[in-house]
Amino acid sequence: MHADAFTSLQVELLERTAYSVRDPVRAHALGITLERQRGVHAIGSDRRADFDTWPGVLAYTPPGVEVFSESASGGEYLVVRWTSDAYAETAINANERVQWTGSSQALQAAHALRRLLLARERDTLAIEQAALTFMNVKRQKAVIPSPNMRATYARVLDRIVSEFDQPLTIAQLALSEGRTPLNFLREFTRMVGMTPHAFIIETRVQAARALMKRNAASLAAIAADCGFAHQSHMGTAFRKVLGQTPGQYRSALPASNALHRQMQFPPEPLA
Repeated sequence: MHADAFTSLQVELLERTAYSVRDPVRAHALGITLERQRGVHAIGSDRRADFDTWPGVLAYTPPGVEVFSESASGGEYLVVRWTSDAYAETAINANERVQWTGSSQALQAAHALRRLLLARERDTLAIEQAALTFMNVKRQKAVIPSPNMRATYARVLDRIVSEFDQPLTIAQLALSEGRTPLNFLREFTRMVGMTPHAFIIETRVQAARALMKRNAASLAAIAADCGFAHQSHMGTAFRKVLGQTPGQYRSALPASNALHRQMQFPPEPLA
C-alpha cells in the first residue's frame, strides 16, 4: 500500500450529545454504536423513521447515500471513513446502508480504537493500524430477534441504565424476565455483543466520564455515585475500558475536547 493511500482515511469518535445532522456521505463510512441511541433518521430518502440502536450495531454506508439523523441525547459513536481504492479489500458489496447487530468482534476492535483516540499521547501508527483492523473485522450475520425478545432485552438495557449504581446480578436480571441465568447470559451476549457484566461496567464508566465533564466532585464521590465499590475499583475499570486512570482521563479533558477525537491520515501539520 503506497504512501498516499492514507490521505483518504479518517477516524472520528463522536461524543454523547444531542445532534441533528445531514451527511451526504461522499466516502465509504463504517460506524458502530458504543452507547444506545434513540431518535429519528432518514436513510437515502426523505422518509423519517424512529430508531433505537443498541451497542454493537455496525453500519456501513456507501458513497452517495444521504443520511439524516437526529437525537435528543445522542450516544458515543465511532466512525471510520475512506475514499481511496487502496481499501478495495475492505469493500462491502452493497449500494445501500447495511447493518449488523450484536457484532462482538467489531465492538472489541472499536473499543481498542477508542482507547487509542482518548490517550493523552496519541500514537498515530497504532491508531492507523487499529482503524484498519476495525474496517476488516469479520462482519457477523445479523441477529434478528423476535419482537418479544427485543422488548425483553430492551427492558433489561433500560433497567441497567437506570440502576447501574446498584449491585446487579445476572440471576436478578434473568429472573425479572423469566429467563434462566444461562439462557439470559447467552441471549444478552448474542444480541448486545458483550456480556451483561461488560455492559454494566461500560455503563458505569460512561456515567463516570459524564460526571467528570459536568462537575468537580472528587473521584471517590464519582465512584460511589456510579456503582463502583470504591475509587480503586473505578480505576481498575477505567484502565481496562479506556486504557488510563480516572485521574489521567479527567486531567486530559480540556485538551481532549479541543481535539474532538478525530484523526486523518496523513495527520494535518501542527499549526
